[in-house]
Amino acid sequence: MTAEMTVGLYLDVTIFSDFPQPRKVKVETGVKNHQCIVRHSLQPQRPTTADSSADSGENLIRSVRSTSYFVLISQEPARALAMSDDEVDLELLDLLRNHLQGKVAVGGEPETGVLEGAEYVYDNGVDVAIDMRSTKMAAETIYAQMQQTHYSTATWSEHELHPQAKDDKTVAFIFTMDLLNFSFWSELPDDERFAVEYRGKQWTGYWSLVAALQRALDDDIPITDPHFWQDEEECNLETLRHVFRSCTDEEMPMLRERLACLKESGQVLYERYDCSFANVISDAGGCAARLVNLLARDFPCFRDEHTFNGRSKPVRILKRAQILVADLWACFQGESWGKFRDIDKITMFADYRVPQILISMGALYCCPTLSAAIKDKRLLESGASWEVQLRACSIWCVELIRREILRRHPGTRVNAILIDFFLYDKMKELEDQGLGVFSHHRTRSIWY
Repeated sequence: MTAEMTVGLYLDVTIFSDFPQPRKVKVETGVKNHQCIVRHSLQPQRPTTADSSADSGENLIRSVRSTSYFVLISQEPARALAMSDDEVDLELLDLLRNHLQGKVAVGGEPETGVLEGAEYVYDNGVDVAIDMRSTKMAAETIYAQMQQTHYSTATWSEHELHPQAKDDKTVAFIFTMDLLNFSFWSELPDDERFAVEYRGKQWTGYWSLVAALQRALDDDIPITDPHFWQDEEECNLETLRHVFRSCTDEEMPMLRERLACLKESGQVLYERYDCSFANVISDAGGCAARLVNLLARDFPCFRDEHTFNGRSKPVRILKRAQILVADLWACFQGESWGKFRDIDKITMFADYRVPQILISMGALYCCPTLSAAIKDKRLLESGASWEVQLRACSIWCVELIRREILRRHPGTRVNAILIDFFLYDKMKELEDQGLGVFSHHRTRSIWY
C-alpha cells in the first residue's frame, strides 16, 4: 500500500491556457490545499457572453463552454493508510464538490421521488458531473432564446403531426404515443434508417412514431383503442409490422417489446380502468405527481426505476410516465384533460437527446472512459451505473437551470417541461444543421 492515494474528480480550476503537459495546480478546498495534477483537458477556452439576439443554435453551445479538467486529488497519508488502494473516499468527494461547485438545497421531497433520486445519484456518482458555471450560463442563454421565440405550451400543438382536437380521442392518442415512445435511434445513415412516409414527407425518430399512428388511423386501424390491443387475431406482430412499415429496409426497433407494452397496458386498463385511460387521469384528480405514480404502480412498462450504489430504494426516473403527463398538459394547454395543479413537479425527461445537448453545452460532463465509450458508440447497458448517472445527472442539471432562470428572472413562467422540450427541439435543429455536437449515448430499452 502506498502512503498517498489519488481520487479522480472533475473540477473547475479557472486556468485559461493550453495544457500540452500535465501541470500541477492548487485547489482551495476549505480544509487544506491539495496538489492536483491535470490529466485531461477539455480544450479550455475563455467563456464567452451569450448573444441573446442570435438565433443560431451554435451560439447555445459556444456561449456556455467553460474551463474544466479531470484532476487527481492527493489525500494526506493518514487518510490513505486507512483505505484500500481501490477504495474511493466518498466523504472527501462530497466535501470537494459541495465547496467548489456549490450545492442547491431541495425544498421538500417531490411526490414522485424523481428529483430526490436524481440528486442522490449526482451526490454519489463519480463518472458524470455538472459544471455549475456553465449551467448558470446555459440558464441565461436558454432563457434568452425561449423569450426570443416565445416558446410555450402552444409550440406542442403547432407541429403538423400532433393531434389538434381537444377531446378524449386525443387523450387516447397521447397515451398510445407515449406508451410506445422509446428507442428510435439507428446506426445507419439518414437515408437508410427506419423512416415513415406520410403526407408526402419522410419522418424519422420520435416523429416516425407519431406519423405511423396518424397513418394507421387514416387507414381505419384502431391503433389507439385498448380493445383492439387485446384482440389476439387483430393486434399481433404482423399488424404492428404493417402499422409501422418503413419506407427503407430497416424495421422499427423493438417491435416485439412495443407489442408487449400494448398488450400489457390494454389488460391493465380493462381490469382496473374500464378500458379507458381517461379514467386513469380522473383518478389522479388533477394531480400530476399522482398520475405519474399511478402509471408507475399499475403499468409495469412505465416503471422506469433502477438500483444505484446500494441505495435501499430504487432511483426513479420515470421518463415516459412524466412525458405523458407533460404531453397532456401541453396539448390541452393546462385545461381540461391537461389541467394539473402541480405540473411544476414534473422533471426533465431523461432520454439520450437532452443529455447530449447538455454535454455539448458544457453543463454536463463525463469521465474520460465514459466519454470515450459514448464517442465510440458502445452500447451502454440499461440500468448500469454509467447510464443511470447520465440520466439522473441530466435531470438534476435541468433542475438547476430552472432554478437559476427563476432566480435571475423572478415571475418567469418556466418549468422543467418547457426547458426539456426546448432543448430537445434545439438538439434536433443542431443535428439537422450538421453542427458539431457530442454524440448521444446508445442504450436499447423500453424506458426511452
